[in-house]
Amino acid sequence: MNDADVSNQIQQMVKFIRQEAEEKANEISVSAEEEFNVEKLQLVEAEKKKIRQEYERKEKQVEIRKKIEYSMQLNASRIKVLQAQDDLVSSMKEAAGKELLHISHDHHVYKKLLKELIVQSLLRLKEPAILLRCRKEDLELVESVLHSAKQEYAAKVNVHPPDILVDNQVHLPPAPSHHHAHGPFCSGGVVLASRDGKIVCENTLDARLDVVFRKKLPEIRKRLFGEVTV
Repeated sequence: MNDADVSNQIQQMVKFIRQEAEEKANEISVSAEEEFNVEKLQLVEAEKKKIRQEYERKEKQVEIRKKIEYSMQLNASRIKVLQAQDDLVSSMKEAAGKELLHISHDHHVYKKLLKELIVQSLLRLKEPAILLRCRKEDLELVESVLHSAKQEYAAKVNVHPPDILVDNQVHLPPAPSHHHAHGPFCSGGVVLASRDGKIVCENTLDARLDVVFRKKLPEIRKRLFGEVTV
């Protein structure tokens, strides 16, 4: 083999090696690009997932805030409605309280009522010795019905008439007026107690109104507002 053949063979080998190197380099390049694209896709998908999760988290927060705000508004509305209902009921009781004042203006009716209140109180207490208090302006009327009230009570329970002491030193508060608007007041009636003060029967018109109003409050609310709830 001469020099020319050797040189030609070397060139062919170099060409083969170079071609093989280029092919290998291309394979590596393609493989690297594929790996890069796969990795890039994975990163993109991971970021998309993070974004979706963040969006869902924020969406849930917004929904929770909306529910909280709605609940607060609903509760505020309920409170307003309940307050309005309470105000109406209170105004009705106040109006009824003002009507009580007219009862004592009719002496004939009020005298009969005082006797009935005294008898009722005696029946509740069932004590032989009683202390009775009334308004100062009612003293004369109370004294006028006291005897018949004791006799009626005694006949009802078949006992001796009780000893009733009318308190002339301490009286129930007067009826409300412009001069006495903010202090304690009494629209009429009586308070009876055992002499030792351990048993008390408050039978004033105001106390009876409170009892009746508490007892009838569910019925009053039902008539005014029905079964509707907010």
